[in-house]
Amino acid sequence: MKQFLSFVIKETRHILRDKRTMLILFGMPVAMMLIFGFAITTDVKNVRTVIVTSSMDHLTQQAVDRLAASEYFTITATIATPKEAELLIRNQKADMAIVFAQDFGAKMGESIHPMSVSKRKPLVQFIIDGTDPNMAQQWTTYATGVLTNTSGSLVNLKMLYNPQMRSAYNFVPAIMGMLLMLVCAMMTSISIVREKERGTMEVLLVSPVKPLMVVVAKVVPYMLLAFIILTTILLMGHFVLGVPLHGSIVWIYLVSTIYILLALSLGLLISNIANSQLMALLLSAMVLLVPIIMLSGMMFPVESMPKILQWLSLVVPPRYYIAAMRKLMIMGVGIGEVAHEVTVLTGFTIVLLAISLAKFNKRLE
Repeated sequence: MKQFLSFVIKETRHILRDKRTMLILFGMPVAMMLIFGFAITTDVKNVRTVIVTSSMDHLTQQAVDRLAASEYFTITATIATPKEAELLIRNQKADMAIVFAQDFGAKMGESIHPMSVSKRKPLVQFIIDGTDPNMAQQWTTYATGVLTNTSGSLVNLKMLYNPQMRSAYNFVPAIMGMLLMLVCAMMTSISIVREKERGTMEVLLVSPVKPLMVVVAKVVPYMLLAFIILTTILLMGHFVLGVPLHGSIVWIYLVSTIYILLALSLGLLISNIANSQLMALLLSAMVLLVPIIMLSGMMFPVESMPKILQWLSLVVPPRYYIAAMRKLMIMGVGIGEVAHEVTVLTGFTIVLLAISLAKFNKRLE
């Protein structure tokens, strides 16, 4: 046991001495949290909006006031015709225009939903800069949500779990899934391959400690670092980005432990395949980074993908971890509601660990 601990301490000291590794391990989580939290955001704020109305009656003014009071829209002008609105949008002086019908107040007085269509024409029309279709759809959704809560409407929207529709609620669990996978798998594989390149792995394997214990000793420090990174992300997400932690911290760490073991197993598998640190890095990037970003639901909803990509996403472990974290952190559900995700992650871990150890033992023989 003392020899095993000596190997763990040796690897830990090696990591701590390498300033570049430390910068990657602790600088990357902080940088990505700040970038995704503040720079890369899909939050709707300060949309330049013009109001088109020929008569500003009481109910029309009330609807405009609700738009202006929200943090989503900034009323830049009130004009009389839709053509003027289109000209402002074309000249990049506005992002969208909201056109109120002449009989908007009368129809609202009759308790008709402001977004409904009468026998003649709609009561409200949106004219939107559609060069970015995703943002245009969000502007429409937000504006509809504000107007449907106007006094006299028949509909009242209630947004569960994320009433302000903040993108950080979506990105923080996704960053956890990406960083834990990259750090554990990439750094573990590079660490083991580095020993192979330098010829020191053979020296370690002929030591009194069993070969399996040598590999475990090299993995343990990265596992501990993964928990430090996980804690850092949770603290930054909660106290800096305001992401709630409604679920049990115990379950969050338990599910994360399974995921970390899965990532370490994948790193061990990559180290058995790669013969150089560069190859290990490239394999990690191709096998991990691209699928995580494209197919895990981190950036794009899996349900919106073509069927073939949805099938491919079934073999991307971060998809299940990210889904489980969103449920545990944001929705505050219990472990029973993420049983499917936990079962899949456990299965992946067992299979990858078995294959990795089998290939490692075969290489030793």
